[in-house]
Amino acid sequence: MEEETKKIVRVVDVTKSFRMGKVTVEALKGVDVEIPTGYYISIMGPSGSGKSTLFNMIGGLDKPTTGKVFIEDVDIAQLDAYELAWLRCRKIGYIFQTFNIIQVMTALENVTLPMVFAGMNNDEAVEKGIQLLDLVGLGDRFQHKPFELSGGQQQRVAIARALANDPSIILADEPTGNLDLSTGEEIISLLKRLSRERMVTVISATHDFKMLNVSDQVIWIRDGRIDKVEDRDELSISVGGIDEKA
Repeated sequence: MEEETKKIVRVVDVTKSFRMGKVTVEALKGVDVEIPTGYYISIMGPSGSGKSTLFNMIGGLDKPTTGKVFIEDVDIAQLDAYELAWLRCRKIGYIFQTFNIIQVMTALENVTLPMVFAGMNNDEAVEKGIQLLDLVGLGDRFQHKPFELSGGQQQRVAIARALANDPSIILADEPTGNLDLSTGEEIISLLKRLSRERMVTVISATHDFKMLNVSDQVIWIRDGRIDKVEDRDELSISVGGIDEKA
C-alpha cells in the first residue's frame, strides 16, 4: 500500500560530535536512513555504537552537528525552540527505560498531562485518558500512583501517555530494560499491537533481542555508522539469539 511505503522519517548524512575534555568523540559518522510510516523499527547495536544518539536525533532531543533529520518532510534541525516543542508534543510520543512518570501524580494525571499542554480542556482530557489506560489494560488502576503499580504497569502508563496526543511516531528507548522477561514480552506485544491498530510508527533503541520477533525492520548500527538495514523476512530468529539467513 502507498501508506506503508511513505517515509515518515528521513535521516540524511547526519554526523554528531561531542567534546569530552580535549578529545572530540564522533558519535555518528554520516548516517543515512529512511523509516516507512506504520513500521515497527528496532535500532540495535552494542553500547557506544551511536544507537542512543541516533534515537535522540530522530526524537528532536538533540541536533546533528551536520546533516538533516526530516519528520514528515519537516527538517527538525531548522526549527526554533517553540516549533520543536510543538512538534514533540503533538507528533512524537516518548517511552523511556526508567518510565519517567511523575511520582506524585496518579496514572490518569500522568496520561492527561500532555493533553493539557496541547490545549485540550480538562473534561475531554480525563475522558480520553481513561480510554487510553483501558487500552493498555489499566482501566481499573487510573487513580493509582506509581508506587502502587508494578514496573510493567508503570510502563503501560508511560505507553498510554505516549499515545495521549495521537502521535505519528512513538520513540521507545530500551522500553523493556527495567522489566523481567515475561513483563518485557507483554510490553513488546502491546507496542506491536498498538502500532498495527493505530498505524503508529514505533522506533525502539534496544539491546533486547525479543524485539526482533515483532520488528518490521531492524537498523543495525556500529561505530557511528549504519551497518545494515534488514526487513523482517530477512531475519531468522532463534531462542537465545539471532541467526542470519544464508
